[in-house]
Amino acid sequence: MKLYIFQCGIIKTKKHLITMGRGLGEEFDVPVPFFLIRHPKGNVLFDTGNALAVAHDKIKHWGANVIETCNPFMNENDYVVAQLADIGIKSTDITHVIFSHLHLDHAGGTGDFPNAAYYTQRAELQYAYVPDFFQASTYIRADFDKPHLNWNLLDGYRDNYHDVFGDGKIQIVFTPGHTPGSQSLLLKLEKWGPTLLTGDCVYTEEILDEDILPGICYSPSDTIQSIKKIRALRRDRGTRIITGHDPIAWIKFKLAPACYE
Repeated sequence: MKLYIFQCGIIKTKKHLITMGRGLGEEFDVPVPFFLIRHPKGNVLFDTGNALAVAHDKIKHWGANVIETCNPFMNENDYVVAQLADIGIKSTDITHVIFSHLHLDHAGGTGDFPNAAYYTQRAELQYAYVPDFFQASTYIRADFDKPHLNWNLLDGYRDNYHDVFGDGKIQIVFTPGHTPGSQSLLLKLEKWGPTLLTGDCVYTEEILDEDILPGICYSPSDTIQSIKKIRALRRDRGTRIITGHDPIAWIKFKLAPACYE
């Protein structure tokens, strides 16, 4: 099994939107990650980055209010389909798309993988259609509301540690808090060791190591419990944690076409 790490441009934002209560007004440029896992039984995407439309007209696609606080910078070559093509993977080769959640910088490629089964939490998909006012701008219905998708909806703790291929190598871990249906992906890589892709449950290593909430948070209590779960995976199992939008931690990783096994 191989893990490929990609970056779909950056978002220029403020640090207090990443680490609640810290860095008020401080400029903060964060990476927009997505990941490919090549498993003997299929090709799995974890998140899909920004929509291609962002490269063409970001104000039209995301809205001027979003751009004021979270300003994306990407070009057509940064789009998930283009970057996969660079390593010889066609959109039709993707068998599974697993979303950490359905926010605009994670679900932009929805629908561009016609042979894929799409995985999200039932609570996440429901909330994406009717979000509360404080998260409404973070969901772009045009990204995920598409016909003929093969949705596979998981039900929270009842489906916790869902084993994608039945061999324990790729498991979906329920980590709510950032959104109602946030989830992480636990990989058991032979050489690199156990690795958890957290999505936005943990934006930065600062949040992982200290008691700080993410700047955007649906449920503080759920977020705290999910962070505790992630800390326990690191402490008790030696799991490597890859955070969602940490510009400092990000530079430690090698990006595709390099990979981890």
